[in-house]
Amino acid sequence: MAHHRLTIPTLLASVGLVGAQCTTETFTNILADSAEATVNFAQVVPQNGTFRQGQPNGAFTTDVTQLPALCAVGVNVKSSENSSYNFGLFLPDSTWNERFMTTGNGGLGGGINWPDMAAFSRYGFASMSTDTGHLSEADDGSWALNAPESIIDWGYRAMHGSVVLSKDIITKYYAEKEGIKYSYYASCSTGGRQGLKEIQLHPESFDGISVGAPAWWTPHLAGATLWQGLYNQPESDPKHIDPSLFPMVTAEMIRQCDPQDGLTDGIISDPYGCNFDFETMLCTDTKTDKCLTAAQLTTLYKFYNDWVDTDQEFVFPGISIGTDATFLMAGVSGLGSDFATYFVHNDTDYDFTKFTYKDVQLSDAINPGSATADDFDLSPYLKRGGKILKYHGLADSLIPTGSSMYFYKQVQRTLLPKGIDLDDFYRFFLIPDMGHCAGSSKGPWFIAGGSQVSNGITGATHSVPGFEDAQHDIILAMMSWVEGDKAPDQLIATKYVNDTVDLGVQIQRPLCPYPKQAKHISGDPNLPESWECKSLY
Repeated sequence: MAHHRLTIPTLLASVGLVGAQCTTETFTNILADSAEATVNFAQVVPQNGTFRQGQPNGAFTTDVTQLPALCAVGVNVKSSENSSYNFGLFLPDSTWNERFMTTGNGGLGGGINWPDMAAFSRYGFASMSTDTGHLSEADDGSWALNAPESIIDWGYRAMHGSVVLSKDIITKYYAEKEGIKYSYYASCSTGGRQGLKEIQLHPESFDGISVGAPAWWTPHLAGATLWQGLYNQPESDPKHIDPSLFPMVTAEMIRQCDPQDGLTDGIISDPYGCNFDFETMLCTDTKTDKCLTAAQLTTLYKFYNDWVDTDQEFVFPGISIGTDATFLMAGVSGLGSDFATYFVHNDTDYDFTKFTYKDVQLSDAINPGSATADDFDLSPYLKRGGKILKYHGLADSLIPTGSSMYFYKQVQRTLLPKGIDLDDFYRFFLIPDMGHCAGSSKGPWFIAGGSQVSNGITGATHSVPGFEDAQHDIILAMMSWVEGDKAPDQLIATKYVNDTVDLGVQIQRPLCPYPKQAKHISGDPNLPESWECKSLY
């Protein structure tokens, strides 16, 4: 099959025209055969206009601006006798590219992700997000108390129901004979989990998915998040590490591990290959400041190593070397405590400070909302021609990078014996120095992944400004693979000066399909051509 270079102009070259008016009546008629669905609103947004939902929207409260001319639609779906979910659609007027893009959510939160939908609408996609059946911030799980049906909506039901109805709406609204040519998904964190869960249950939903730092192992991730916060408590305990010491820890890790990756540049490119000596931080009789006691060192060692419990049972990966411990160890996150309290025990009197591995085992048995995306046999998705691009920051302080590596290896163990090469449909990219889903103080991280445009970058409305092609933009890379059979052998990540587009490019480097790594060959390390993806074996 001939390869082609996919760019934004190519993407917009063939556009659909609206076949119906943007009115509540239009969408009520489209959904006439769906008794459970009710149209909340239909709103015309002019070129370069702003959309305001006009009602509470949980984790996503920011107005979205600079939109293409489009129709904004809100739909409510009754999912049980005492639960329902909403989803939103952005339907471009004259710039529809005959493709459908779904995006996801974050943490335990609920709300329609209008910001990411806006970014995708600027490519020309008809875009959709669901509120997963509730409204809350990402770290607030109190909505789950005595609400098992809402937990199911959050786990998977709202996503699938929204995808099915959205496809029907889009097809009828545009009145295109061929309907939607391709369907895609892009999101990060819980959004990454949602994408993996959907293709595991319903391989036909998406032709390609781009997922970052997926929170796929729900009971274990939530349990580890709580456990990591608790073992640095109480503050009176000799093992407690004051958060003021964490910058010293991170600096020492960079000092030791940065040179070991072959280039001293303030970036740890291979934290899992670093031979780190924790004991260099020990206090002595001559070193009493900015150091750790033996008890504190034990606490730190637990954080940066895998959690192994009863009968040497592997529970969850530790945080990667070089990652700032502040978020998880400075206090207890609601992402862990609320999950245990409301999803697992369903009891406001539950004392999460008494949490143990037995709570993880109970959570496994319950699997709240069947949210865990642990069906490692992805061969049905391969057989339908689906493609997966996954990425994870190597300095993720919320979801350990090792959890994505563990998932990849479990899929590998499942499919390789069947003669399936994962590179044929599933490629995984590690991003040095990137935190959770987005952001890095020194390293190139921007690939226009889900939530990246709306978080941490100034001056980008969509794609990678100045580099709107499949080599730099993971959305275009996904499309190029699905539509042009061009698999990405690397992605080029970009860092703008102060993460501001107008200030220009500071550094670009290639990201390599796991387990390959980018190695500096010669020349300016800030230029991608100075690097090469190499196998370690």
